[in-house]
Amino acid sequence: MGNWVENEGLSIFVVLVWLGLNVFLFWWYYLVYDVPPKFFYTRVLLGRALALARAPAACLNFNCMLILLPVCRNLLSFLRGSSACCSTRVRRQLDRNLTFHKMVAWMIALHTAIHTIAHLFNVEWSVQARVEEKGTLAAALSSLGDKPDESYINFFRKTIGNPVGGLYVAFTYLAGLTGVIITLALILIITSSTKTIRRSYFEVFWYTHHLFVIFFIGLVIHGAGRIVRGQTAESLAEHNPEICYKNFTQWGKKGACPIPQFSGNPPMTWKWVVGPMFLYLCERLVRFWRSQQKVVITKVVIHPFKTIELQMMKKGFRMEVGQYIFVKCPAVSKLEWHPFTLTSAPEEDYFSIHVRIVGDWTEGLFNACGCDKQEFQEAWKLPKIAVDGPFGTASEDVFSYETVMLIGAGIGVTPFASVLKSVWYKYCHDATNLKLKKIYFYWLCRDTHAFEWFADLLQSLEAQMQERNNADFLSYNIYLTGWDESQATHFAVHHEEEKDVITGLKQKTLYGRPNWENEFKTIAGQHPGSRIGVFLCGPEGLADTLNKQSISNSEADPRGVHFIFNKENF
Repeated sequence: MGNWVENEGLSIFVVLVWLGLNVFLFWWYYLVYDVPPKFFYTRVLLGRALALARAPAACLNFNCMLILLPVCRNLLSFLRGSSACCSTRVRRQLDRNLTFHKMVAWMIALHTAIHTIAHLFNVEWSVQARVEEKGTLAAALSSLGDKPDESYINFFRKTIGNPVGGLYVAFTYLAGLTGVIITLALILIITSSTKTIRRSYFEVFWYTHHLFVIFFIGLVIHGAGRIVRGQTAESLAEHNPEICYKNFTQWGKKGACPIPQFSGNPPMTWKWVVGPMFLYLCERLVRFWRSQQKVVITKVVIHPFKTIELQMMKKGFRMEVGQYIFVKCPAVSKLEWHPFTLTSAPEEDYFSIHVRIVGDWTEGLFNACGCDKQEFQEAWKLPKIAVDGPFGTASEDVFSYETVMLIGAGIGVTPFASVLKSVWYKYCHDATNLKLKKIYFYWLCRDTHAFEWFADLLQSLEAQMQERNNADFLSYNIYLTGWDESQATHFAVHHEEEKDVITGLKQKTLYGRPNWENEFKTIAGQHPGSRIGVFLCGPEGLADTLNKQSISNSEADPRGVHFIFNKENF
C-alpha cells in the first residue's frame, strides 16, 4: 500500500486523513443508529441492518462531496498558480488529483455495496413484518399508522409478502427507484473507467462518465421519502421504549404507556454536496465560455510515426511549460473533449499539440485536417477547433529546480518539448536569471521514425549550448528499445561517424533500456546536497521503477541529495 501511494504521488498523510475520516464517520453513525433509544423500535424491526445501512450512507455523503473537487480543473490550476496559498509540496498533491478522484470513486463503490446489501435486508424484514401474525412486537409496530391518530414506523404500508413486496418497494417508492437508478449509473461509470476501456474505447468512457449528472440528482432526492423513521423527542419524553416494549399489548390504555409517535429523518445529502456541485457548475460554465472563443489553426504538420502537429492561435491565450489543453473537433464529434499536452513554448506566438493517430477520434481529426490527401489543404478548409485550458501539470515546476531529470517514453516526450523549447528561447535572449542549471533528458522509443520530429529541436539546443560555451547544460540520452537485424547492421556500419545515423545529433543513440540504478547513482554523485526534480511522462511500470529509485537514492540527511519524483497525470 505504501509503495502504491508513493508511486501515485499522494502523501501518506493525505491518504491516512481521508481514510481516518471515513472510519470515524462510519463508526460514529453506526453508534447513532445502534445505541440511542430514538431508534429502539426501528432496531426491533430491522436489527443490525439499520446501522449497517446508515453508517455507509454517511460515508457516501462525505465521499460524494469530495468526488467532484479533483476534476474542477480551473480551480486546481488557480490554486496551483497561486504561490501565496500553494507551496511546491502542496502543488505536487494537486497534480495527483485524478489519483485521488479514483480512490474516492472506489470508496463510493465500497460503501454503496454495503449500503445496498443492508437495505435489501431492511426491505425484506419491513415487508415481512406487515404480513406477520399478530401477537409479536414487530407486528404491533408495523400496524401502527393504520389508524388516523397514529404515526407509522414501518414505511411499507401494503400487506404483500416477499418477493413481490420487495420488488414493489424497489420500483414504486422514491428511495427504491432512485437507489436502483444511481446504483446502475455507478456500475456503468466504474466499469467503463477501467484502463482497457479508456484506451481502446474512449468514447464509451466519455459518455458513460456523464451519467454522474443522473447519479447526483438521484442521490440528492434519494432520502426525500424519509423511509428511515425514529421516535420523536416528544414521544420519548412520555414513552420510554426500553421499558414500554415489554407491555406493547397495553399501549394507549389508561395507566399504560402511550402509543409511540414516529417521524422520518430529513434528507441530509444535499447539505454535503451542494457546495461542490455549485463549484463544478461554475467550472463547466467557465469551460463552456472558453470553448466558444475562436481558435484558428495556422499550420498542420505531418510528422513520421503517424503523428500530426497542430499549430493554433487564440486571443488572450497564455500558457506555461508542460501545461495541457482539452480539444474538441465538432467535425469529428460534437461532444467529445480529449486532453493533449502543449508542445509549444510560452515565448512562441502560437500554441501547438502533437497528436498520435491511435483511435477513431484521432483518425477522424487526421482526415478532417486533410492529412489523408496528397494535395495542399487550404486554410479555410481546416476544421473548427474548440479549446479548453490550459491547465497546470507537474512539469510546470521544472524551473523550480537547479537540476532535473526529464524522462519521456514514446509520445510521452511532448511535455518536455515545451520545456526544452522554452530553455532554448531563454538562452537565445538572457539566461542569467535562470535557476535551472542542468538537464538530464532521457527519451525511450521503440521505432526510429519517432525520433525524427523531435530531433530538430535537440539539434538547435545542441548548437545553442555550444555557442554559449555551456555544452554541459543539457545531457540527453536517446534509447531505441526496438529494432530488427537489418537496422542493427546499418547502425553498426555507421557507428564511427561524427553524427548519429538516426537523429543527426552528436550524441549517439543507445540501444536497449537505461540502467536506472546506475543513472541515479551517477547523478547523485555529481550533485551532492541538491534537490533533483524527476519528471516522467510515460507508463505506470516505468513510473514505479523511477519512483523506487528516487526514494532509494535520496539521503535521510535533509542536507543530502533528494530526488523528487513527479508524474504527468491527466
